[in-house]
Amino acid sequence: MTDKTTDKSEEFETKTEDAKAESENAEPEAETVETEVEPEAVEAPEPELTELEKAQAEAADMKSRYLRSVADLENYRKRIAREKQEIIRSAGASVVESLLPVLDNMKLGLQAAENHPEAKDVTIGFKMVDDQLKRSLADQGLEELIPDGQPFDPNLHESIAHQPSEEHAEDIVIQTVRAGYRLNDRLIRAASVIVSSGPAQSEEKS
Repeated sequence: MTDKTTDKSEEFETKTEDAKAESENAEPEAETVETEVEPEAVEAPEPELTELEKAQAEAADMKSRYLRSVADLENYRKRIAREKQEIIRSAGASVVESLLPVLDNMKLGLQAAENHPEAKDVTIGFKMVDDQLKRSLADQGLEELIPDGQPFDPNLHESIAHQPSEEHAEDIVIQTVRAGYRLNDRLIRAASVIVSSGPAQSEEKS
């Protein structure tokens, strides 16, 4: 009887020690970390346009497109007109350039005829033809350049010689040897001129 009681007592103590050891070896539970969750930002819904506002926006867009189209069309018309005028001027310049030698020869012939009084009537006839030809070309925009007494301009004149002159200051055109021509503000031939180099400098006496 005593032995059975002793065995049960030992068995109870053994179980108690095992339970105590398991309790000591058990890992502590992880502490719960509370995290505050920020509420998500809620975007305000865009206000819906009314039917009238939609119609007004569409009308404004259509008007803007219309004005751009009108401006593009007007620019196109202006460009075509400029190109057309440029083509006409280029074609006219070729015809006028081919007539310049005729004008030069007519002028030389009239100058030579002045030395022959017996051919006065013929000279008058050729002078009338020369004037008529010049008027016709002037109507097409041709301008004759005879810059006698004017300042020398390298953009319009071609200097073929320099001469001292008591009557003309330096860089003044003394004489036009061959007339220049300008067509519609476009130079087609520079005037060949003699330019003054100023009064002749007298040599100092020794």
